[in-house]
Parts: sequence; C-alpha cells; structure tokens
Amino acid sequence: MIRNDRAAAALGLRVVSDEPGKAVVSMRVRDDMLNGFAITHGGFVFALADTAFAMACNEDERVTVAAGADITFFKSTVEGQTLTATAVRRAVSGRNGLYDVTVSDETGDVVAEFRGRSLTTNRLFDAKEDAGG
Repeated sequence: MIRNDRAAAALGLRVVSDEPGKAVVSMRVRDDMLNGFAITHGGFVFALADTAFAMACNEDERVTVAAGADITFFKSTVEGQTLTATAVRRAVSGRNGLYDVTVSDETGDVVAEFRGRSLTTNRLFDAKEDAGG
C-alpha cells in the first residue's frame, strides 16, 4: 500500500517499522509545511498520523480504510524538526477497528494524539497493482 501512496511520497514520509497492528512513520518538517504563524500546519501532522494508522490497520489482503478519525494537538513544531507517528491497534471487532497514534518530536515530547476508526472492506488488495503492473 505505502509504495503506491503518492501523498506519503510527496511529504517525504519514511517508514520506520511496519507490522500487523502497529506502524511507525516519520517526517521531517519542511518550510512548505508551515502555516502563517511559522509552525507546522496541523494538516501535515494529521497526514503523518493518518499514514501510520493506515499502515497499522492494513494487515492482510483485505483493503481497510478510515471510517473516521480525530486529532488533538498538544505542542507546535517548526521547520527542521522530525516528527514520528506511532500507531497501535487498540481493538478489532468484525470489520471495525480502533487505533491510537501518538505523534512525537525528536525529543520525545507528544505533539498530537490521533484516534482512528477503521472499516475493513470486501475488496482485496491487488499485489500486481502494487508492483506497478
């Protein structure tokens, strides 16, 4: 999935680890990710957390998508900082899942907490499509 994620590529996201129910993704904050106050735009923090969430909940050949998500911001960050999102499965029941994602900065301070709700579809991931053909 991540190999086909053009948004993640454009943001320069780096996969640190990926295992069933857990994923860690990092991002270096660039100048073009800052808002009018010269701090990281919340949408980029959300996109980082959402990517880690997507990786954690796509554990098998079935496509799992977001059913909803929310985020709470605790600390602002600036250009040059590295943010890391750690996503962990909390519960799965049938086709529904609940995942928590902590976004921290390079000092370990919590920048944001994200909670995602997933829905596993009946659609199967196409490995040929993933391989680019």
